[in-house]
Amino acid sequence: MVNKLKIKLPEKVKNIIEHLNNNGFEAFAVGGCVRDTLLGLHPHDWDICTNAKPVQIKNCFADCKTFDAGIQHGTVSVVVDGEVFEITTYRIDGEYNDNRHPDNVTFTDDIEKDLARRDFTINAMAYNDKIGLIDPFNGQHDIKNRTVRCVGDPDRRFKEDSLRILRALRFASTYNLSIDKNTENSLLYNSNLLSNITAERISSELNRIVCGKNAEKILNKFGEVFAVFIPEIKPMFNYEQHNKHHDKELWRHTTSAIDAIEAAPLLRITMLFHDLGKPATCRRDSDGTCHFKGHQNISAEMTDKILHRLKYPNDFINDCITLIKYHDVRFSGNKRRLKHVMSAIGEENVLQLLKVQRADIMAQSMYMRKEKIHNLDLTCKVLDEVIAEKECFTLKQLAVNGNDLINIGIGEGREIGRILKLLLNLVIDEKIDNEKTVLLNKAAELHSNNYY
Repeated sequence: MVNKLKIKLPEKVKNIIEHLNNNGFEAFAVGGCVRDTLLGLHPHDWDICTNAKPVQIKNCFADCKTFDAGIQHGTVSVVVDGEVFEITTYRIDGEYNDNRHPDNVTFTDDIEKDLARRDFTINAMAYNDKIGLIDPFNGQHDIKNRTVRCVGDPDRRFKEDSLRILRALRFASTYNLSIDKNTENSLLYNSNLLSNITAERISSELNRIVCGKNAEKILNKFGEVFAVFIPEIKPMFNYEQHNKHHDKELWRHTTSAIDAIEAAPLLRITMLFHDLGKPATCRRDSDGTCHFKGHQNISAEMTDKILHRLKYPNDFINDCITLIKYHDVRFSGNKRRLKHVMSAIGEENVLQLLKVQRADIMAQSMYMRKEKIHNLDLTCKVLDEVIAEKECFTLKQLAVNGNDLINIGIGEGREIGRILKLLLNLVIDEKIDNEKTVLLNKAAELHSNNYY
């Protein structure tokens, strides 16, 4: 199906297509760049497909630097004026025995056969200025109706490459689309195939799903799919909290909190797991009220295991579990308390923590919400003051250091560290001033009294 719709191609893309045309070959912009343009977005990457074989592509661009990393699947990367473009030969995929990659590919001269192997109709369109939009599977119609639908038989598509299950959820979340009913049924039926996907690919898709504008709806509707690779979330489903601070069951509270925070992977993954330990820590009063004392520590321990299993970077894991451990700390605008937390986890983590706490509050019931938000606003104001005034909350900001303590006769390393920590706490608690003479006198007193 050919459509004379006009798409504004970048000049470099037009030049590549024209250069292939001038050498006797067809060429089109294809896939995600066409989809994003029709969605009114600005594509980050422009992929090109052609009936030229890989060797012919390289011959056409002999004056450019090329890379062969994907050449076994027909892809040649061409560098044009410092920008890399992937040019791929039309192909038909063979069998997918590993539920992820084709065992082999066969090149073809038919663009529609190439489009037929793709995952979703919205990704199975090609365009050039001469012919227009090639759309054999009505992808433009699905974009207009904001629908994710598999090309052909959904079962076949998901069994070929089970990562497509998460890609369907990612497109629905990112672009605020619904999923076609047949595609949805197949996705649910085949979700166990996600066990074949590497942890790195799962974590990459998970980050993009939870950061989508439609993340709350997708997580609510397809929680069982995510439970295939994160079974720890299952106890949260339909878990009533029986507490006046909460008017949502636990999973709905979680997804609501995700929706209430900015779309950054660290913050949204933190909200995904911040209450993971509640079912394991629940204690009921005689009136049926539930309490979850210590749930933040259990949640952090569980999250640590999950994120390591999913191969997240260590820095990401450390920041995430820190935010979860501290997400239930009660702030009321008290500067000393705030500075002690800043000393423990650092300024940047406290900035993120206050965002986490605000999202958590907004996902709770209306009970005491005004008071909670008021206290949080006061704390944000105090934080701004601490930062602006460069008030002391770290060892680096103390007016003395280890060498100063050595010079007054405190020579053992462990003792130096403990005394410095005591001095910092005294400064934070405003019991002594952060002045060198004052601190050295206090250090000598602590040392002589063996008070450390």
